[in-house]
Amino acid sequence: MIEDPPVITLKRHVHRPSAEQLAAFKHVPTGFIADAMNGRGAMDARIKPVIAGQETFSGVALPVHVGPADNLGVMAALHLGKAGDVVVAAADGYQATAVVGDIVLGMMKNKGLHGFVTDGCARDLIGIEEMGLPCFASGITPNSPVKNGPATVNLPIVCGGVSVDAGDIVCADRDGVVVVPYAQIDAVLKALEDVKAAEAKLLPRVKAGLTQPDWLEAFMNSSAVKSLD
Repeated sequence: MIEDPPVITLKRHVHRPSAEQLAAFKHVPTGFIADAMNGRGAMDARIKPVIAGQETFSGVALPVHVGPADNLGVMAALHLGKAGDVVVAAADGYQATAVVGDIVLGMMKNKGLHGFVTDGCARDLIGIEEMGLPCFASGITPNSPVKNGPATVNLPIVCGGVSVDAGDIVCADRDGVVVVPYAQIDAVLKALEDVKAAEAKLLPRVKAGLTQPDWLEAFMNSSAVKSLD
């Protein structure tokens, strides 16, 4: 017979990126970060900010697995969260109940957390707007969850198709949410320099009237393209 799991399983002590590493990702567009990770790292496109104008943040991942129709793990994350953290709650994509609402988000803001992300739903849009903590979710529903568990906190999860572990860096803007694995932070920062340089070089040319990339003319006239006329 398989025994029931503990109501909550967690890690209290986890590695964290340095203040310098975190600062380097502040206000960097998520598209730049994805480019620096070979075009990947973003969560499911359905996970978007629930309030317009409250969508930009970066911080340290505090991963939670809550499962369907439950948010006990979110409460444990509220207890354990540190200033600068981003709670990432995996609900297995369940959308019949919310994972979080305005009151809990308000308490997270009071603790100095930077954001909340879930592949499930949120509720209380008017209150969330008043609280001001950026919240990303895959949907909205007024239905409420229970607090029964089981749940995990600060253990690896998958949210929106992306693996998230404690100490990863989570960045978000209007485009969506990107996760930078802890072990890859320095490599991504190095690659970001090239991405920023390329963008800074190309954007003024587009604004000045550029109509196609430099490589496209040669490609369209190469053997890789077959013309039928």
